[in-house]
Amino acid sequence: MSRMKFGTFMAPFHCPAGQDPVSAYQRDLEVLQHMDRLGFDEAWIGEHHSCGNELIPDPFMFITWAGPQTRNIKLGTGVVSLPYHNPLWTADRALFADNLLRGRFMLGLGPGALPTDATMIGISMEEQRGAFEEDVDVLMALLRGETVTAKTPRYTLQDARTQYGAYSDFDIVCAAIASPTGPRAASKNGVGLLSVGATAKGGFDSLALHWDVMQERGAEFGNPPRRDQWRLVGPMHLAETKEQAIEDVRHGLDDWADYTQHVLAAPHFRAAGATFEERVAWVNETGLGVIGTVDDAIAQIERLATQSGGFGSYLLLHHEWARPEATLKSYELFARHVKPRFQGTTERLERSVAYARSRWEELDQRQADAIQAATDRHAAQKTAAR
Repeated sequence: MSRMKFGTFMAPFHCPAGQDPVSAYQRDLEVLQHMDRLGFDEAWIGEHHSCGNELIPDPFMFITWAGPQTRNIKLGTGVVSLPYHNPLWTADRALFADNLLRGRFMLGLGPGALPTDATMIGISMEEQRGAFEEDVDVLMALLRGETVTAKTPRYTLQDARTQYGAYSDFDIVCAAIASPTGPRAASKNGVGLLSVGATAKGGFDSLALHWDVMQERGAEFGNPPRRDQWRLVGPMHLAETKEQAIEDVRHGLDDWADYTQHVLAAPHFRAAGATFEERVAWVNETGLGVIGTVDDAIAQIERLATQSGGFGSYLLLHHEWARPEATLKSYELFARHVKPRFQGTTERLERSVAYARSRWEELDQRQADAIQAATDRHAAQKTAAR
């Protein structure tokens, strides 16, 4: 297994509804800039068109705006709701973004998460998943530079091809929550898997199933899956103590939970509880996420590694449970203390400290003896000079 990567999956949530979108987008950008400085690997930006809380309708536009204002972090669509779009234009926009970002672009694909988005353009929930698998096949052919003729109830392509070439061999992933739709499309086309609901009960229980689908279908289509291309998503908020973390999320956890319970028609990610205390318990005691310390975060990732059999990237589900300064502090604590545990970046430093500790008394005494010897020689020379 290669070096584990870390990043964020940014819907983004801005609860409650009614916030100024301009300042909300600025906060999102500042989180990305902060993560970029801290050495996080990647960020995935969502697409939503309704419900009033997830405010970015076009992830391509957002990431090409954020690209010049960051330096190293990779930026991806997290995800493009593919059945909402003509795959030819999606291919063009992906290749264009890859050229603009010069190798920092990633493409995430999904069937669409908000039922109200699909309803407004006349796509039924039953149609979405089948349409997604079909559209991924078409999109991948276009990205490979093939000429495609296809007809569906949503679009017609006649000798269609994109005029753009890729700048890089950018990562492509299919999103999965509980159903096998994402793993089926990913394994058929040889791309990665992004498990959005990995820590929710249904998603956590489905991790092994999803990988089984990846292996079986990958073998069928000659695309053996790679665990280092598997990304898992889950929420966390960290502070120096668990008590401080809980106090921090009094700011926004209730608003976020209320959104999932009464606005967001997505039963796979619906908060439990009516009081603040019940909602904190739902996050911490069900394994959904972490409101606590870096030790809790480490234990959560280890638990997911055991359940899944191993994965390549962990993405922090971005939220505004806490005020901006506490949210940035949470990312800092994760970068300083959690990332190194799984990336091995401090192993040599720790061995160096251990070596120095083991030799401390001996070397300290030798240093003291050397200083005393030099002092004695100096005194002897002064005496002889007299």
